[in-house]
Amino acid sequence: MEPQKEARTLCAPAVRPPGASRCQTPNEEAQREGGAAPAAAALDAEAGGACADGLWELPVEPAERRPECSRCSRPQKVCLCPFLPVHPLHISTHLYIIQHPAEENKVLRTVPLLAACLPQDKCKVKIGRRFSEERDPELSTVCQKSGTLILYPGADAANLEEFILDSPVYPSTIIIIDGTWSQAKDIFYKNSLFRLPKQVQLKTNISSQYVIRMQPTNRCLSTLECAAVALSILEKNSYIQETLLRPLRALCSFQLQHGAQIRLSKEHLLKNGLYPKPMPKNKRKLRKMELLMNSVKI
Repeated sequence: MEPQKEARTLCAPAVRPPGASRCQTPNEEAQREGGAAPAAAALDAEAGGACADGLWELPVEPAERRPECSRCSRPQKVCLCPFLPVHPLHISTHLYIIQHPAEENKVLRTVPLLAACLPQDKCKVKIGRRFSEERDPELSTVCQKSGTLILYPGADAANLEEFILDSPVYPSTIIIIDGTWSQAKDIFYKNSLFRLPKQVQLKTNISSQYVIRMQPTNRCLSTLECAAVALSILEKNSYIQETLLRPLRALCSFQLQHGAQIRLSKEHLLKNGLYPKPMPKNKRKLRKMELLMNSVKI
């Protein structure tokens, strides 16, 4: 940016006629000066064009990206590998993360930390909004298997812990959608593939430890936290949950020590009169706000 500032100094500012107002239009100046203004304006435009042409010749320095850790995908100076397991966790469950494209480049995303804790052949990330048998035959085959679950809350979703007790086929695969709640909803309902697996949800009282990102309600969990709870249930091993949450806690602790603030849920802010924005005028959005205030599940 410094070369551009320097280039601007090469252009002499236009001299205003004595008594001319800063807000005058070219037509008004023309009336005051008896037609002299258009000629002056043309000269100014020509000079300005010459200066602008000069800017195109200035070299553009590409933005330098900080070197990233190959395992946790964090900048090397703030690498979280010391908080990851030395070796990937041994699990039998296959995990598929369906990631909305908008999440891929977010700085504080949790999926890279999750993937770094698990074997590569057990954790696969599929990025996109729309999926079909033609676009992704592998995912289509997975969705059609009887041992596949999809973690998405709703009226038709069974409690995961209760479901595995009565299921004739023990689940071997679980699908989790990664994105904001509106993005996850769009992916779930606009892809018929995701209605093929059994729909399950988590019934847990734990609060999210991903405190540097706002959640809709106090019961909402991040993608990493959902995976941690679900895998610990399916693998019948509580150590998995503790191991997967360790890098998330370290991430939040580091961010809070360097200026980040704890982000309370939208539900908490509304209930305590702390929500900083005006209530929406859209009836559908307003209804969602009211449901949050009344602790009704949406």
